[in-house]
Amino acid sequence: MSNAFSKEEKAAMKAAAAEAKAAQAGADLQAACLAAIDDMNGTDKELAETLHRLVTSHTALQAKTWYGMPAYANAEGKVVVFFQSAAKFKARYATIGFQPDAHLDEGDFWPTSYAVTKLTAADQERLVAMLEKAAN
Repeated sequence: MSNAFSKEEKAAMKAAAAEAKAAQAGADLQAACLAAIDDMNGTDKELAETLHRLVTSHTALQAKTWYGMPAYANAEGKVVVFFQSAAKFKARYATIGFQPDAHLDEGDFWPTSYAVTKLTAADQERLVAMLEKAAN
């Protein structure tokens, strides 16, 4: 088994380094998030646009990028929720994930990410409830 990082993982690490430099330089983090979404295609783009709309209309989380993907951070700048496109890692589904600062704990066992191929109206309602909890 190889210990080498994949081409996609290396690109994500380079993106993270560039994001850190851009943030220190005072870059427009929301514009970077929107550009990352705009670079997507098909279902990935639709899902990322929907997540962006839900986050920005239901929480005070701030848009940015994280490893080159759309992400949303709390007032301390810590990523709370992120989107990972299916195409980025050649997966059959996109991922909406929550970081530890989301505090979505439910006892001793709870999900921290969700595989997503479509977001119905009911899915969006459920997601909004999670986003609101995560942002508080």
